[in-house]
Amino acid sequence: MKKIVLIEDSKVLGTALAGALKVEGIEVHWAQNGVEGVSFAKSEKPDLILLDLMLPKLSGFDVCKLLKTDNDTWRIPVIVMSTLSDPESQERAKAAGADYFIPKPYDLTDTLAEIKKHLK
Repeated sequence: MKKIVLIEDSKVLGTALAGALKVEGIEVHWAQNGVEGVSFAKSEKPDLILLDLMLPKLSGFDVCKLLKTDNDTWRIPVIVMSTLSDPESQERAKAAGADYFIPKPYDLTDTLAEIKKHLK
């Protein structure tokens, strides 16, 4: 079973996405702030990380940078999902190590397809 760490502070979006991923047979560990997300990623060693940029305690940019410079987590693909979808934010996310960027609001079907592509 594939494992994902979802780092998302929105209860509505997090619940919907986690539910959809579980239906697809994917194990989801959901963190609602950046500090918790880094901790989950380090302890769970997921196959993929889904990351919001606007998070409490530690921004998604900083989370991504920390994970991509850590010997235990740097190989884990990170998909950023954010309303901060202007070119500058996308470039900052890429510079922090993000592997892919999905702007919010997102289409759930397309997003699940992209997630599955990165899990292979």
